[in-house]
Amino acid sequence: MTAAVVPSTIAFTPHSIVSDTHGSTKLLSSIDVSPTNPAAWFSGTEENKNTKVEKLKAQVLQLGATLDRGQAYNPTSGEYYSETMAIAKGKIQDLMERADPVVNIPKTLDDIKGEWELVLTTVPHGLFRSSPFFLAVQESFGYAEDSEDGKSKANLFFKLHELQTCSWGISKVGRIAQSINPDTNYLYSEFDTSLLSLTVIPLIGWFKLLPTFGGCVVTAAKCEMKEGGRLEMEVDYTTSRPVAGLSGLGEWIWKVKVPVGWVWKLLPWNKGRAATCAVDVKFVDEDFRIVEDKDGELFVYTRPVVPRPLDLYNE
Repeated sequence: MTAAVVPSTIAFTPHSIVSDTHGSTKLLSSIDVSPTNPAAWFSGTEENKNTKVEKLKAQVLQLGATLDRGQAYNPTSGEYYSETMAIAKGKIQDLMERADPVVNIPKTLDDIKGEWELVLTTVPHGLFRSSPFFLAVQESFGYAEDSEDGKSKANLFFKLHELQTCSWGISKVGRIAQSINPDTNYLYSEFDTSLLSLTVIPLIGWFKLLPTFGGCVVTAAKCEMKEGGRLEMEVDYTTSRPVAGLSGLGEWIWKVKVPVGWVWKLLPWNKGRAATCAVDVKFVDEDFRIVEDKDGELFVYTRPVVPRPLDLYNE
């Protein structure tokens, strides 16, 4: 029987390969984790301490996939994946520490312009919190209450929102992205949502009770880059647009434009304040961007492999 071929890109110790009674080879667990070994390069084991920026980026991408962009760890449900999330946060922080203030901290909106997709966040209770609207809600709670109580009440709000919108398969969050336009000083936050995607009765039937529908929710915010990579935003309006292959409520819905910024000031608890928020851009290069919110939670974005034009109906 012909012996199996071992890929030349992986290094093994002499006792890593043995032959069975039929003459074929088997791989054992004693894999060489030297820096030249691609497996060690990717996993970042103790033997590979000189992890470079590109290695950290690869590890963050892998952890983003493992954690489903962060929503696999849900403290509302339990502590499973908490260790993985802690490791992911550590990797992101390692990447932030390697940021060159001259190269990796943006000075203007041109340094972060274009389209970005969310690949990982450490924030609990919802990927939707990357939106300026929910960042403004977070700021509003902090303004209305003392800092500690405001934070706890904001987290309760986000927890309840997540339970209300994501339970029982009623809705599912898809692609989350941002488009930054330095010419107009606007940041457009997008997230795809599908409704009734899991409406079946287990063990009784295998057909969908109701059709799946939804679209892309877009929040438009005025933005300005300040010193040290601080990105200040003020929510202007919210609208929506269709997603290819996903049924909507009708053409009329895509033309609706809700003036969030105007309504926000009229709400009594906001006391006339605008819907403002801010994040700090801690790292940016040609394809990676890391931002930190006021509570120290992190959001990692990358350039999309499959870009998608904004195509707003009301612009």
